[in-house]
Amino acid sequence: MPKVEYVLYGKKFETERETTILKVSLQAGVPHTCVCGGNARCSTCRVIIVEGLEFCTPRNAKEQALAERLHFDSRIRLACQTKITGDVKLRRLALDDEDVELVNQLKWGGTPGSVGEEKKIAIMFTDIRKFTAFVEPLPPYDVIHVLNRYFHQMGQIVHRHGGYIDNYMGDGLLALFGVENSAEATLRAVAAGIEMLEAMDRLNFYIETLYEKRLQISIGIHYGEVIIGALGFFTEKRETVVGDAVNLASRIEAANKELGTSLLISQDVYDQVKNQVQVRQRIQMRVRGKSGKCTVYEVIGMNA
Repeated sequence: MPKVEYVLYGKKFETERETTILKVSLQAGVPHTCVCGGNARCSTCRVIIVEGLEFCTPRNAKEQALAERLHFDSRIRLACQTKITGDVKLRRLALDDEDVELVNQLKWGGTPGSVGEEKKIAIMFTDIRKFTAFVEPLPPYDVIHVLNRYFHQMGQIVHRHGGYIDNYMGDGLLALFGVENSAEATLRAVAAGIEMLEAMDRLNFYIETLYEKRLQISIGIHYGEVIIGALGFFTEKRETVVGDAVNLASRIEAANKELGTSLLISQDVYDQVKNQVQVRQRIQMRVRGKSGKCTVYEVIGMNA
């Protein structure tokens, strides 16, 4: 007979084949939340299959519809709809009332976001150097006007190359490539970075005319695995990325100031685009929080 093992509960229970996980829990006396009564109209009974996903029946139409709406990873299943045919190890995802509030996304307005998935993408950080000193003498309207003009032009470039801006941080931005379409994500990110530098030169003509000053941007690009998910307070949730790869991309961008460069890419990016880009120098740099040195490359253009 199949066995269901509950992580954190520390027990295994035998059951008949083709029994739903929710029914196993109820028969065994394991607390298992299910707000909608087992009709796949909420997500509070969700579990993550730690081992034995192959012994879970495929999603039926009701579970598939909910999984697509909530962007469930393949390992996240509705206990009320999933039947087992062999040994399974799982973890319940709603353990108390606060968990129920967090996972029952359907009762909140708006489009539900991702509950979390791992993906390899290209991550770009940009920043305007010495922007604080530039805006100190300016009235508030001019500060916002310059930033909006800058973000408008950079946003157009990012979108043209198949990326999207995940976050604005003062005068900096975080752009992601490969979240929806992974094809040539690194090449598209680097091409966008080169075009952004060119656009900055054109924008500087406008800025010099008004303020008799020029602005310079720094760009850092890394390729690595991130966790993508929706974070925040219920209706204010927004999808974003977290992980060591994001931190490294940020530190690569920051290294431009010390190295006197404008566009730096990591070794992981370079390995994928080395035949399509022009590189001025290869640099070994230390990264805070990491042992040893990190190899970065200064990119100055694309090959014809």
